[in-house]
Amino acid sequence: MSVDVGDKAPAFSLPADGGETLSLSDFKGKKVVLYFYPKDSTPGCTTEAKDFSALISDFEAAGAVVLGMSKDSVRRHDNFIAKSELKVRLVSDEEGKTIEDYGVWVQKKLYGREYMGIERATFLIDGEGTIREVWHKVKVKGHAEAVLEAVKAI
Repeated sequence: MSVDVGDKAPAFSLPADGGETLSLSDFKGKKVVLYFYPKDSTPGCTTEAKDFSALISDFEAAGAVVLGMSKDSVRRHDNFIAKSELKVRLVSDEEGKTIEDYGVWVQKKLYGREYMGIERATFLIDGEGTIREVWHKVKVKGHAEAVLEAVKAI
């Protein structure tokens, strides 16, 4: 299953950094940037999280919250945030239900080996819970800036 522009964003209520539970419904009326990434503390994921963190005040000024989601545990998220001085919220989907609901649990290939993993993807959700923009197979460089421009446009 995959969701696309115009679809209602699949709801979730999951543990997040700091031991808090975050739900999509917590942000009704706000824009939500929900980005999925493979693994905490890996080079590409660290760069992406730092890029979003560097622009967090601009996202907030545009009425948006930024949430990163992976299958890593809350403890790993807390360590990742502390180690990399992140300002984004990180949500833990250890069972992968929300990751599957958004269609980002995909077959991947590395050095000829096929395996299932999280596609780096971002969803921009408006204040009514409708998906307004989707980025699949994200290349990290310049991505946070492109998402910010899309946030400002709605």
